[in-house]
Amino acid sequence: MLTGLEAIFFYVFAFIAVGAAFMVIAARNPVHSVLYLILTFFNAAGLFLLTGAEFLAMILLIVYVGAVAVLFLFVVMMLDVDFASLKRGALHYAPVGGLVGIILAAELIIVAGGYAFAPEIGSQIAQPIPDVATRHNTAALGDILYTDYIYFFQIAGLILLVAMIGAIVLTLHHKAGVKRQDIATQVRRTPETAIEIKKVETGRGL
Repeated sequence: MLTGLEAIFFYVFAFIAVGAAFMVIAARNPVHSVLYLILTFFNAAGLFLLTGAEFLAMILLIVYVGAVAVLFLFVVMMLDVDFASLKRGALHYAPVGGLVGIILAAELIIVAGGYAFAPEIGSQIAQPIPDVATRHNTAALGDILYTDYIYFFQIAGLILLVAMIGAIVLTLHHKAGVKRQDIATQVRRTPETAIEIKKVETGRGL
């Protein structure tokens, strides 16, 4: 149960996090969207601290704010991306995006509704929460990830790897007329193909 001061901080963090998350998709400037995303991560970390999950809070700040969000900010600021041309094809994928949004919203409603109608379901979890005095939450989290759910953890890493490779393949476009290094051609070079000797007549050179 949250005390009075903890409840105040909870509502402050939650209100700012929800407002910043909305501004991520509402802001017209992509740089502003990334900054709002960083603000959302900070407030989510504050919520984790209130629940006693300081490890998750630090991971959220170090990994997402310190690496992912900053990387997004640098990419958006350094690359000359024509966002107007990207938005032209948005209506073409709107039906699929809407379907995915409806599915996610239905899943959230089912989870929230199930907890509201059956609050005792939290006491029926397969992995009980250990006592903090005997087992730290970081160690308990490691036990679950790397013992009981190690295969799911590896599958999640594989999915992220495939997604990263797919993003590179989809965004890698070779422009015509741009010279690129071909290592195989360079290795196969011989003196006959690398050097061309021409006999220049006297008075006709450069």
